[in-house]
Amino acid sequence: MNIIKQQDFIQSIADALQYISYYHPVDYIKALGEAYQLEASPAAKDAIAQILTNSRMCAEGKRPLCQDTGIVVAFVKVGMQVQFEAELGLEEMVNEGVRRAYSLPENKLRASIVSDPAGRRLNTRDNTPAVVHVSLVPGDKVEVSIAAKGGGSENKAKLAMLNPNDSIVDWILEVVPTMGAGWCPPGMLGIGIGGTAEKAVLLAKESLMAPIDIQTLRQRGTQNRLEELRLEIYEKVNRLGIGAQGLGGLATVLDVKILDYPTHAASLPVAVIPNCAATRHVHFELCGAGAATFEAPDLKDWPDVHWAPDAQSLSVNLNTLTQKDIQFWQPGQTLLLSGKLLTGRDAAHKRMAAMLQKGEKLPIDFTNRFIYYVGPVDAVGSEAVGPAGPTTATRMDDYTELMLSQTGLLGMIGKAERGDATISSIARHHSVYLTAVGGAAYLVSKAIKKAEVVAFADLGMEAIYEFTVENMPVTVAVDSRGHSVHQSGPVEWKQKIAQTILLRSVP
Repeated sequence: MNIIKQQDFIQSIADALQYISYYHPVDYIKALGEAYQLEASPAAKDAIAQILTNSRMCAEGKRPLCQDTGIVVAFVKVGMQVQFEAELGLEEMVNEGVRRAYSLPENKLRASIVSDPAGRRLNTRDNTPAVVHVSLVPGDKVEVSIAAKGGGSENKAKLAMLNPNDSIVDWILEVVPTMGAGWCPPGMLGIGIGGTAEKAVLLAKESLMAPIDIQTLRQRGTQNRLEELRLEIYEKVNRLGIGAQGLGGLATVLDVKILDYPTHAASLPVAVIPNCAATRHVHFELCGAGAATFEAPDLKDWPDVHWAPDAQSLSVNLNTLTQKDIQFWQPGQTLLLSGKLLTGRDAAHKRMAAMLQKGEKLPIDFTNRFIYYVGPVDAVGSEAVGPAGPTTATRMDDYTELMLSQTGLLGMIGKAERGDATISSIARHHSVYLTAVGGAAYLVSKAIKKAEVVAFADLGMEAIYEFTVENMPVTVAVDSRGHSVHQSGPVEWKQKIAQTILLRSVP
């Protein structure tokens, strides 16, 4: 009988979470590197280059891959011959490991978890509690698969109770375009089939713990129905032309994972959950010989990709910018922003909306200013701020008309697409919406030279900051006339992919 000590278990959880905060799985890096080499869309290729460069920077600097350091999900398989030498329960030990990992001074991770989710939504300040799934299995060891799941990808989860004769592939092809780009493609799709509603979702989540191997599958050929489904979905989803960051391109998914379970004869539960560009997961085992160890990957495994701004990028001084200036910006144009930039996301927008509705004066003057949708990681050492990539802009859509009509706001920066009503509002107010690359948070943070909380300090990472930025890279996603690259890009590349497939099929 192996004895697992409480301290070893807790330390293993903490070390695992620190490890995945700055090291991508090597299989993901290699798959993304291959996608970069094959990508034909300039916008998508640039986005992938930023993600790969960010990944190398994080591996070298041991700083988070993404500002959203995730909600912790742990699958713990406990061998029935194992004995714990512990005072805490299993979930309590996991949470203590989370607490230690997220508060480590040399690489503090962002606390994103809120309690009372249907009410006050107060940040727990230490990213606990985790979501823990425990199962008893034969054996004398403890196996842990742990992930840190970002909100942008988690929010895109879908569940359907299909009829037994419905097409799973057709349903996937129907829902993936509705996910938008908030999950930061290219990534993985995890699919769960069967069981009950909650089992299908759990299977989808667990499937994302597996390594990327779709190219191996393509080379050796399929051997069962699930492998056939994986390959079919992989190929057909990539034909949609959504591409990196939803800008249009060849690579939307790098792999498709599927787990299934027997189900009722009248049922066909199917769930799909995407994994984003910050694919963070690791597996370890404990057998009583001490805490788990995690070997640093070899940086030689990273492709030789080093992003730099395009020479054609337009330099923009945010401090002197006027509404007249932004009328000349074109969809897809790359900009390098310098000057003062305000931030704000969900909680700050909700509070500002309440103040405006009451006729109260806002603590910040937004006239001719840009707002960046971000919740940064705390700075360490000499940093002005920690990793500070964009959050999903569509969550701020409900506030956009109010902000543009009542505050003098000039434009917005985030990630992913905007809704139709918001695009109309942007055009009506001759505003613009810019995107930064989701999955390049550390790279983006290097453009931020100063960060100061200027309002709503009690909101923690959701406070309003004023950033001083220098050559911060962004792309014009919606111009002042309401033209959106997230609409035009995928349409263009879906057509190009279809034409290429058609030409290949002609004898």
